[in-house]
Amino acid sequence: MGSMGRVGRKLLGFYVLTSALAITVGLVVASVLTPGSGLELTSSETVNVPNNPGFVQVLLNIVPTNIVGAFAEPNLLGIIFTAVVFGIALLKLRESRAQGQAAERVYAVVSGLNEVTMKVMAGVIQYVPIGVFAIVASTAGKQGINPILALGDMVMVLYIALAVQLLVYGVLMRLNGVSLAEFVREARVPVATAFATQSSSGTLPLTLNAARRLGVPRSIYGFSLPLGATINMDGVGIRIAISAAFAANVVGVPLDLITMLEIALIGTLASIGTAGVPGAGIVMIATVFAQVGLPIETVALLVSIDALVGMGATAMNVTGDLVGTSVIARSEEKYQPEEGALARESA
Repeated sequence: MGSMGRVGRKLLGFYVLTSALAITVGLVVASVLTPGSGLELTSSETVNVPNNPGFVQVLLNIVPTNIVGAFAEPNLLGIIFTAVVFGIALLKLRESRAQGQAAERVYAVVSGLNEVTMKVMAGVIQYVPIGVFAIVASTAGKQGINPILALGDMVMVLYIALAVQLLVYGVLMRLNGVSLAEFVREARVPVATAFATQSSSGTLPLTLNAARRLGVPRSIYGFSLPLGATINMDGVGIRIAISAAFAANVVGVPLDLITMLEIALIGTLASIGTAGVPGAGIVMIATVFAQVGLPIETVALLVSIDALVGMGATAMNVTGDLVGTSVIARSEEKYQPEEGALARESA
């Protein structure tokens, strides 16, 4: 119990810190490279933005009204809450004399189901490269080259900012003793899948498997990765910052320091507080634009390259989740790199 609370506090602090850093990186890169300069917004541009449920509603959704419904929707925050409640109850039962044996049997069943799931995922992983290639080919075929040519500057600046954020991750891992070579080797499958599918939640089984092969204790990655897939969105934070600078340059009003600080604050809260919403990237961008007074019509331009930038942003989200999990595990002094090698041998 004490370990879970300590890990939870570290995770929340890490996620907030890296989200703020990601938005800062995006603003700095955008200030230097000025995406959107020279483009003009036409009056015919329109966009339908999904409704933002708001931070309070997201908090209320943490406690599901129906456990089965939480899994069917899926409501990841509700699933995490349910898992924590049942996990605490099972922990207490295993410590009791009267119910200890029954609790151990329940724990053995759940552990067995987990191992079976991982074995199934091992088979699925063998065919992931084929699926990734097909999805990327489909996206390229639908998008074509016109959006890239028209808004290529925006796309280029975004990927430059993502590269800078990767360097930040590298520094954090080196400072905490995480092996970069092993991390890249095990993270490449979930990151590539996230890039193709644009879904952190859909990539979650692969991300969990990567953490296991890295030797991270299940008590940490079983909590940190589902939570990170819901609230830790560093890639989206960078996207918010670049999009805001793009919109300001399109209308000819570059961002001043005060507006940048507002974007950093609101963007950090939005990236954490808008969990489980379809079209989350566009929702967050529209929310930040409305709060800082940027023209909402510019969102229509960004929708045309939504898939192109969403792929990179989602891959960064998953990378950030794995980095945070590895760093927190190291800080708990439970991270054992040799377990990753043993896991690969047994696989």
